[in-house]
Amino acid sequence: MTDTRLERVQFNREGLIPAIIQQHDTREVLMLGWMDAEALRRTLTEGRVTFWSRSRQEYWRKGDTSGHAQFVKGARLDCDGDTLLIEVDQVGAACHTGDRTCFDADALSPTVGVG
Repeated sequence: MTDTRLERVQFNREGLIPAIIQQHDTREVLMLGWMDAEALRRTLTEGRVTFWSRSRQEYWRKGDTSGHAQFVKGARLDCDGDTLLIEVDQVGAACHTGDRTCFDADALSPTVGVG
């Protein structure tokens, strides 16, 4: 990564940064994955999202086995430099359960604030 904008990326102690994956046109939050510097480089240069699997200790590209690919449409770094927002065109399900998003099960029913 030679782009000076990437110098702000703050990886954690394990060398990872969380990446929130969002559908580019509807703004639907699809999933969260982890990236190291190489996964981020691949994501930004290849046009497909690549993650680092903490459990398998290997790279994985969404859709290589399932066919449910994520095509990169944009990428942003948050103000602290410690979280990524990757905007994608999601083909098929984003969640390993087969659901469109990893966030549509088990609503927590919070008290909604007024203001």
